[in-house]
Amino acid sequence: MGKNPDTAYSLLPMAASQLDLPIDHFRLLGVSPSAEADVILRTLQLRIDRAPDQGFTHEALQQRAQLLRLSADLLTDPSRRRDYEATLMELGRDHPGDTAGLDLPSSREVAGLILLLEANAPHETFQLARQALQPPQAPALGSGREADLALLAGLACRAAAEQDQERRRYESAAVLLGEGLQLLQRVGKLPELRRILEQERDQLTPYRILDLLSRDLAEQMARREGLELLERFVERRGGLEGDLQAVLDQGSETSPESGMPQGEFELFFQQIRRFLTVQEQVDLFERWQAQGSADAAFLGVMALTAAGFSRRKPERLDQARQRLRDLALEGLDTRPLQGCLDLLLGDVEHAQGHFQASTDAELQQWLQRHPGDDLAALCDYCRSWLGRDVLPGYRDVDAEAIDLEAWFADRDVQAFVERLERIEGRQRPAGFDSTPAFGLDPDGTLPLEIPSAGDPLADSAPWPGQPASPASMGLASGENSGSEESAAGLSWRERLDQLPRPSRPALLASGIFAVVVAVVAALSLIGLRREAEPSRLKPEGQPPTEQNKAEPTPGKPKAALRPEQGSQGSQPFQPLNADAPSETQLQALLQTWLNRKATVLGGGTVADVQLDAVARDGLVSQVQQERSVDAAAGERQTVEASITSLELVSRTPQRIELRARVAYSDQRVDAAGKVIERTAATTLPITYILGRDGDTWRLHAYIPG
Repeated sequence: MGKNPDTAYSLLPMAASQLDLPIDHFRLLGVSPSAEADVILRTLQLRIDRAPDQGFTHEALQQRAQLLRLSADLLTDPSRRRDYEATLMELGRDHPGDTAGLDLPSSREVAGLILLLEANAPHETFQLARQALQPPQAPALGSGREADLALLAGLACRAAAEQDQERRRYESAAVLLGEGLQLLQRVGKLPELRRILEQERDQLTPYRILDLLSRDLAEQMARREGLELLERFVERRGGLEGDLQAVLDQGSETSPESGMPQGEFELFFQQIRRFLTVQEQVDLFERWQAQGSADAAFLGVMALTAAGFSRRKPERLDQARQRLRDLALEGLDTRPLQGCLDLLLGDVEHAQGHFQASTDAELQQWLQRHPGDDLAALCDYCRSWLGRDVLPGYRDVDAEAIDLEAWFADRDVQAFVERLERIEGRQRPAGFDSTPAFGLDPDGTLPLEIPSAGDPLADSAPWPGQPASPASMGLASGENSGSEESAAGLSWRERLDQLPRPSRPALLASGIFAVVVAVVAALSLIGLRREAEPSRLKPEGQPPTEQNKAEPTPGKPKAALRPEQGSQGSQPFQPLNADAPSETQLQALLQTWLNRKATVLGGGTVADVQLDAVARDGLVSQVQQERSVDAAAGERQTVEASITSLELVSRTPQRIELRARVAYSDQRVDAAGKVIERTAATTLPITYILGRDGDTWRLHAYIPG
């Protein structure tokens, strides 16, 4: 409907540019559509008496009062109100997506915008006021209309920003405040209001950062802006340490956020970090460290460690270790951290040195709770350190995924540690034992059985010997060492790749100890084996020896003979259920393990020999995997192993530890029956751990050396 000169404004659908004021008479006056005439008149008087006092011109306030009276006149006239309500209903039916509005003449534009702001529509008020200040509608410079519109724009901007903050739309609020500030600066009005807008925008900076960085990673522009804001925010407050004096010395101006107390800032920064990726944090801390921040240098070490461990990038751990060595942080003992990094990089000797030299009382108590099992304690401490201090606080890092076994078994990690050993020239400490090959049982497999929850070994006595010494780790050297291929024909790295990995979310300390012992032992042997005796591979064309002539024909595996055992490797075995087995019974159990294992490696099957009756599933699985590899290559092994002496080390109702000496020899033949590898007869020291599963004693683990 068209304008009415008598009423000065009329009802129109709010569609496109036809509308000036997006409000109807009920909202403008501030009454309910069901309000009676007496309520409308009381509300009118209250609105006129409570005119805004922010500084609008007298003319604008007079126009405001006139608009209120015109709305009240319409709504208190029954006939006109009935027609108006019918028109509202018709508009709602014909234009369901539109809002009813009022078309105002330009002489009452400011009054209408004041009423729109009072009707709690600050966003619409700000946009219309800003539009009115733009050419060609811009008022004359210095006029009362210009002053009123500028004041309206500033007030509406603040109110709209407050609404956005209540809805946690901090970036939108800051953008509105920036637009309002820019508008007032352009017209050169209201310096005090401009100062307030600028202060409120600066105070929103932490919330803006949180808003932008918490968005999806795909919103690259928002994240880039958030990171830039974060850097400026930290710089303006004097770095992570909040050194405002340094900011002033550089001639920079302080800002409202600079006054954030250090404690509040640290809480804020901890919250922000959870939305940053590990690489984003690495980059930020490097830049802040370059500006002299010691806190950033330390956090950079932690970020590099998290990035390296979670991504299986050992070079990043080495970089973190080098940076940590250069840090001098007052009041912080970094030796436990250095020890953890050394441990993760396979340098056990230096790791133990750092742990033992630490003044950290908590760490020393930790070590005291693990008497005689230092390496297990250090691994457990390292795992706890990763889960508590290193991995949490990154958007793209799983803080619960702490698998030391997977870390040491990773090929990239192994290759990098091997290079480090060559570069650093790590020397083997004194005390090495002389066993023919790292970590191998006499019949050729790795003794890596990880005790599970509830295992009788888990809480039992520590492993024999001194874990800190290479001898107790099962390391081998000396004149009996073989080539880089094990007695069973597979390199240590290939054997590690074949080991079954436990599915439990966390490993017991003794299990971690076993893994680290095996891996570190293997890595330490790389340089030593190059000095060992020549390869046992027999050159092609070598004349057959008497021993070769005695080899069985292909396809007919020969059962290895054992002293006083015959070929009983596949015979039924009576489980050992005695509460206190005799030494003879224990030796028979171990010999049965050796016999049946040899039968499987010679071409038999685990099911036929009932290997699980004498050993736990993990050890049985290792034997089966080794046999599968041999079968795929068309090879088999003939193993001769017998126990020559047995010594009881410790005994509990659930665990027995034995130290044995085993006479051992083996040879590997191909599909044509040709000997391709041989281990000469020797005697090996082996420590065996037996555990009781229910009523039955079985082999749980063994440690060469």
